[in-house]
Amino acid sequence: MVYTSKRAPLAETTDQLRARIPGWGADLDPKDRPSVPKLLWQEDQTGAHWEFPECQPEKWPRERSIEHAFLTPVFGTSCPPRGLSGAVRKMAYRKYSEGRAAHWLLLLAADRVDAWEHHLRSFATLHPDNPITETGVASEFSRHGISSRVGKKRADVKHHLLDPLIVAGPWVLAGGLLVAAVRKAIRR
Repeated sequence: MVYTSKRAPLAETTDQLRARIPGWGADLDPKDRPSVPKLLWQEDQTGAHWEFPECQPEKWPRERSIEHAFLTPVFGTSCPPRGLSGAVRKMAYRKYSEGRAAHWLLLLAADRVDAWEHHLRSFATLHPDNPITETGVASEFSRHGISSRVGKKRADVKHHLLDPLIVAGPWVLAGGLLVAAVRKAIRR
């Protein structure tokens, strides 16, 4: 009964719960609860001042958590899942609950795969990605990059030596593989 004003029935009666769980229902007596006037249950509505809206049409099958019976009435459509990253995202939603770390780790991996898909797709255009300007390396020399780090007690100073390796490393590796492939092709 997700997203509706109907209250889900209890799996057990209140007496069964009281017998099984010590202290269960201690706050059920309205005299013991100062917030009772605000929390009175109304059978006809949950307190929301709207009726269930008409559902937005799906242009393609949307990801949804396995905990929910259906999609929310309105959802985003700006980034349709596509390619390998879309397949990883769909697997995360189809196979794992949102309460599992595997769900979120797969979504993080899908974001990284999506970034690489876009990098590779940019090489097929007239304006490929430029790692020097897009990562901010050029601004390190023109915008006081070093003086902003020295003696400022910044928490991120510890990993500054690794940043060039993490940012430029994959590009250098890809360039090296490309050079090796071209050399191999020339030798043949």
